[in-house]
Amino acid sequence: MSSTATQGPHSLAFRVMRLCKPSFHVDPPLRIDPFDLLSGEDFSDDPSSASLLRRHLSSTDAVDSDLSYRNRFLINHPTDPIGLSGLLLLPQSFGAIYLGETFCSYISVNNSSTSQVRDVTIKAEIQTERQRILLLDTSKSPVESIRTGGRYDFIVEHDVKELGAHTLVCSALYNDADGERKYLPQFFKFVVANPLSVRTKETTFLEACIENHTKSNLFMDQVDFEPAKQWTALRLHDQQHPPTSDLAGLIPNPPVIIRSGGGIHNYLYKLVPSSDVSGQPKFQGSSILGKFQITWRTNLGEPGRLQTQQILGAPVSRKEINMRVVEVPTAIHLNRPFSASLNLTNQTDRQLGPFEVSLTQDESQMEKPVAINGLQKLMLPRLEAFGSNDFQLNLIASKLGVQKIAGITALDTREKKTYELVPEMEIFVESD
Repeated sequence: MSSTATQGPHSLAFRVMRLCKPSFHVDPPLRIDPFDLLSGEDFSDDPSSASLLRRHLSSTDAVDSDLSYRNRFLINHPTDPIGLSGLLLLPQSFGAIYLGETFCSYISVNNSSTSQVRDVTIKAEIQTERQRILLLDTSKSPVESIRTGGRYDFIVEHDVKELGAHTLVCSALYNDADGERKYLPQFFKFVVANPLSVRTKETTFLEACIENHTKSNLFMDQVDFEPAKQWTALRLHDQQHPPTSDLAGLIPNPPVIIRSGGGIHNYLYKLVPSSDVSGQPKFQGSSILGKFQITWRTNLGEPGRLQTQQILGAPVSRKEINMRVVEVPTAIHLNRPFSASLNLTNQTDRQLGPFEVSLTQDESQMEKPVAINGLQKLMLPRLEAFGSNDFQLNLIASKLGVQKIAGITALDTREKKTYELVPEMEIFVESD
């Protein structure tokens, strides 16, 4: 666990103890009730027999006060089968340290020599593969002296934000009894593991599967998904088991318990493209969906916090220009002009246009069932970045029944680029 640089004998030595919540002391022996050994499953069907036997066993236990090894297995209290002795067990080692926890350690500098040491400068640092973090430095106010058999104690804390090997580096610079300046470094190594694994599935919805990799139950205080700026997220709950409290409002949000050793809980979010002030969707062309903020507590209330990396969705190819039909009349009559409301949107970060809107002619058809009425080309002005323009297109239907509006295109007259954007839309043409 620890190592010391070999530079001759030292008067000082570091002792490190991790500060964490104690655990429950579980008494291993299995306790049994003698009544279960002497009676069958149907013995309790006769209330008088059951009460007489229990009264006899109670009187026998009262007479026999000798606590023999055999009596250790008897149930003397309803809490005995749980195996809890009522004692708490202090940590015997560093134990498992997980990402997102706060590492807290009690450090003691002991003088085990027969003489006093002076002008002691103490440093405590956490060293990882990426960085070195200073936790304590007494250079500006050194410890004046540490007497024989004395010690100097302090507590350090560090929020664990990296996985892998960590080293707690404790060092002391001091003057010994001969006035010699000595340097004592000691190293305490530990490994930080990942407490949770978050797997996501993304279609129209985002499903997060959170798995507990620790040896204790985790009480999830918060599992929040922070979407990227182009998305909004809505948490979906199970309709059969809504998140309500059983304690009449005493606990408004009871925590979700994820069992130790591989327990799993799923969270479901609905992702919707966010809109700007004008109500138009924001298109950034990014595959970043967002990240999770997760906080939890262990059995005895020790907190933990974890932030995932950015979650990436399937890459979405965005069109530079999008044109859609906003509204058409409910009643369309044969050979009578009607107006269709359309919207043209610039989905890029640059200016586009001006545009020339027209209806293309299909070579397989001699005459389109729905055509433009009047001027065959409509001119539209330039569109600013992420801007849009609403316009009216005059159409006329020449055939009865269900017909399709298709082939509406927009030509960028500056870049000479044609966009065929409007998907086919069915209408019903009535007779006069």
